[in-house]
Amino acid sequence: MATVLVTRRYRLYSEAVLRTLAVAALYYVAGRVGLLGGLTVEGTTVTPIWPPTGVAVAALLVYGVSVWPGIAVGSLLVIASLTTPQPATIFTLAGNTLAPICAWLMLRKVGFQVGVSRVRDGLALVFLGGLGAMLISATAGVGLQVVTGALGTGEFWSVWLAWWVGDAMGVLLVTPLLLVLAGVAGPVEFTRWKEMLCLGLAVVIIVPLAVLGELSLLFLVFPLLIWAALRFQLAGSMVCALFASVLTTFEANTQQGAFLGLSAVEVMVKLQAFNGAAALTALMLSAMVAEQRATRRSVQDACRELAEVLEHLAAGESPPDPPVRHAVRPRPDDTATGTATRPGA
Repeated sequence: MATVLVTRRYRLYSEAVLRTLAVAALYYVAGRVGLLGGLTVEGTTVTPIWPPTGVAVAALLVYGVSVWPGIAVGSLLVIASLTTPQPATIFTLAGNTLAPICAWLMLRKVGFQVGVSRVRDGLALVFLGGLGAMLISATAGVGLQVVTGALGTGEFWSVWLAWWVGDAMGVLLVTPLLLVLAGVAGPVEFTRWKEMLCLGLAVVIIVPLAVLGELSLLFLVFPLLIWAALRFQLAGSMVCALFASVLTTFEANTQQGAFLGLSAVEVMVKLQAFNGAAALTALMLSAMVAEQRATRRSVQDACRELAEVLEHLAAGESPPDPPVRHAVRPRPDDTATGTATRPGA
C-alpha cells in the first residue's frame, strides 16, 4: 500500500513539473513571437498583442494556480533574452506573474466557465481577465522604467496605455484560442467542412485586401468574424480574429496600406482600436451563439419529455418517472470554479 502511494505521489509530482516546464516554454516562445510585432512609442518598444499573457491566463484556467512558477520562469527567460536581468527586474517579473493570477482569481470568483458558453463568461474575460487584471503588469513594467530613469515621467501614460492594451489583447485573442485547442471550450465541428473551407478561403483573400489596400477597408473583416462566430462559434471566430490582428499588426509596423502616412501614436491608436473591436466581436458573438444553442437544447429536451408524458396519458398509462438529474458537487478543479476537469482525474 505504501509503495502504491509513493508511486502515485511521484507520478503526480512528475506531471506537475512537466506542466510547469511546458507552460514556461510556451510562455517564452509566445514572448519571442510577440516581440516580432513590436512598435516604438515614445522611444520605447511595445507590443500591440502580447501573447504570453494569453498563455498564462489559459494555463491557470486549465491547470490551476499550481503552474504559476512556469509563468515566472517563462517571463524571466523573455526578459533575459532582451537584457541582462537586474535586481529591479524582480518588479517586472512580479507584475507579469501576479497579473494572470489576479485574472484567474477574479474569474474564479464570478464563476467563469472555460467553455465561454455564456455571455457573462465573455464579459468576465474581457473586463476582469483582460482589462482589469492587466493593469498590474502594465503599471509594474512601465513604473519600473520611470523609477530607473529609462523612461521620462512625461512619457509614462502613453507607454503605459500601449503596454496595458497589448497585455489585454493577449488575453482576449490568445486565451480563448488556447482553451479551444486544450479541448475545454467545446468540440470543434468538422461536419460542415465545405463551409469551413469557403470561410477559410474568404479570410485568406479578403483580410489581406482589406489590410494591405490603401483605401483602409478594415471594416470588411467584421462580416467574416460574424460568419465565423455564427457558424463555428469560438474556434472559428478567434482564429479569424487572430489572423486579422496579426496581419494588421505586421502592416502597422511597416506603416503601409491602412496605416500609410500616420504618426506612431496614430498608428498605435488605430491598430489597437481595430484589434479590440475584432476581439470583442468574435468573443461576445460566439458566446451569445453558444448560450442560445444551449437554451434551445434545454427547451427541446423539455418538449421531448413533455411529449412522452402526453403519449402515456393518452394511452391511459401512468407517465414515466422524470429522469433523475443528480446534483454534482463541483471539484476544486472543475469548470464551475474556473478550471477544467481533466480526463481521468
